[in-house]
Amino acid sequence: MKPPIPSSEASRIEALRQYRLLDTMPEKVFDDITKLASFICQTPIALMTLVDSERQWFKSKLGLAISQTPRDQAFCAHTVYCGELFVVTDAAIDVRFATNPLVASDPQIRFYAGVPLLTPEGHGLGALCVIDNVPRQLTVEQTDALGALARMIVVELELRRVSSDLAAAVTSVKTLSGMLPICAFCKGIRNDAGYWQEIETYIDTHTEAALTHGICPNCAQKHF
Repeated sequence: MKPPIPSSEASRIEALRQYRLLDTMPEKVFDDITKLASFICQTPIALMTLVDSERQWFKSKLGLAISQTPRDQAFCAHTVYCGELFVVTDAAIDVRFATNPLVASDPQIRFYAGVPLLTPEGHGLGALCVIDNVPRQLTVEQTDALGALARMIVVELELRRVSSDLAAAVTSVKTLSGMLPICAFCKGIRNDAGYWQEIETYIDTHTEAALTHGICPNCAQKHF
């Protein structure tokens, strides 16, 4: 059974792109979380997945050699769709997954439990999941811990996104510094090329400021 497509799929994919994680190198911060998930849930496989438009890609993996699967085969795509903990206790007898290549052949998935990685806007980027080759269940404590680890991942992703956006904003800010040659009569400013410009033109070119014109009280009294 192919996983359903979320109604907000276009927005979800756009949100996924904003985090700029797809096809990046492994990172210890995420590998540590998948190790913890495997240890707490006592499963041989744990993954941090990102569900792209046509594939499921593994940002972090433990116990699995491949780096991605088609989205049509992805258990985590079901997790993204339902937006909450998704559990399959025995995939071999579940009509939704019994014929799935990941069940019928390697890695021979039997048990799956995944928690979606939900952005503050509610978009599911992927999942933190644990997998076993035998049918089983998780305890309440294990499912709670899996959810907590998934939230830790999202917090890390949000910190990175905000930091990246802030860095880009700072880079784009233009400031005036140093000494500016200004005409004592007309108040024009000489630019770096040696040409004189009106102060409004200079500020518009060299800063992000927007000018709004008015009349000061002294000029109002003098001219009007």
